[in-house]
Amino acid sequence: MMYKNSLNLYNEAKRIFPGGVNSPVRAAIKPHPFFVLRAYGPYIESIDGQRYIDYVMGYGPLILGHSHPKVIEKVIDQLKNGWLYGTPHEAAIQLAKKIIKYYKYDMVRFVNSGTEATITAIRLARAYTKRKFIVKFDGCYHGANDNLLVKAGSAASHYGISTSDGIPEELTRLTYALNYNDVDQLVNFMNDKGDEIAAIIVEPVIANTGLIPPDVEFLKTLREESDKHGTLLIFDEVVTGFRISLGGAKEYYSIDPDIVTLGKIIGGGFPIGGITANREILEQLTPSGKVFNAGTFNANPISMVAGLATIEEIEKGYVYKYANDAAQRIAKAIEELLDKYGVHGCVNQISSMYQVFFTPPNIQKVKSPLEAKKANKMMYVQFHHKLSKRGVYIPPSQFETCFTSSAHRIEEVNTTISAVEEVIKEIRGL
Repeated sequence: MMYKNSLNLYNEAKRIFPGGVNSPVRAAIKPHPFFVLRAYGPYIESIDGQRYIDYVMGYGPLILGHSHPKVIEKVIDQLKNGWLYGTPHEAAIQLAKKIIKYYKYDMVRFVNSGTEATITAIRLARAYTKRKFIVKFDGCYHGANDNLLVKAGSAASHYGISTSDGIPEELTRLTYALNYNDVDQLVNFMNDKGDEIAAIIVEPVIANTGLIPPDVEFLKTLREESDKHGTLLIFDEVVTGFRISLGGAKEYYSIDPDIVTLGKIIGGGFPIGGITANREILEQLTPSGKVFNAGTFNANPISMVAGLATIEEIEKGYVYKYANDAAQRIAKAIEELLDKYGVHGCVNQISSMYQVFFTPPNIQKVKSPLEAKKANKMMYVQFHHKLSKRGVYIPPSQFETCFTSSAHRIEEVNTTISAVEEVIKEIRGL
């Protein structure tokens, strides 16, 4: 689909931005991305007049939908009093107390992105353990972090990049990449190398190679092996934090990592990152300790009040009810339609997150990034394209996740399911 205003802007953008965008997945829409005019509730509108039911939701932060009135109210009130001070502000304490309440740690440090959060968590783990090696898992994305862009997910998978140019080989040698959900490999590796490992970092639910839930036994083994070898366990909950429960994956699966990294929802759609852990770990950060972290925009007042407003809405109880119900209905309907029209595939879904995979017949359910990468990527692109023509916007990359919000109600769900049926029939030539 080509639209005049968006095409003109994209051509201009390509002259001034690498690839015409400022984050690679935005260029995955072909033949060109659409430019946004406005967004509200579950809808996003382009400058060319198209309106879409949005299942990207800013790639996860907007669990209340776009332009939620309570978030707008808090942000406007804060703007009237200034938006950057270079000195502490009470809203940061209030937001941190919410995180501490639900994650049950002692302390929080706010930064500006999920990437900054994972960088800081790795630095903390190395300082705490006096070790240098890190373990991550194939297909888990932990931001544009030099230490962790090894077999990464998200846009790195979409564009076939396992490690980025510009990262010294000496640095990548400090990171081991294992297979997600592979308990035997994990145990064997830790028996061999565990006493050298500073930290194991994992997306407890992978949301950056499509959506891949964990085997609970795998998460339990992560905790056991970390304890056995004096290794810190880091849950990267930038996506799952406050989305799959108020206590994120930590609460949902009853696993206690040593450090949790957060982002997205805790900023209510504004730039944010966070690290939470107990005092003995987090007090190593400057100025109380010697692990350096600083940032002009750390705990920015706008992000603090937007995140606080979002969590306060979640606490009212309706958010998960509507968001989770929408994802469950859509995921169930897609699987039924795939079966009805003889298209092989499956849908992974947890809480308000889902993704469809057009898998080969020998894969009944995607349980690992390796299986996700065997799905028919071109069919997914076709699925995305045809849904967009019908006013339904899902992520343009197979290796992202669809998100619902509390603004997705039965009307949007039914419209989406009807569009999906039309698309599947068209793909099948019916």
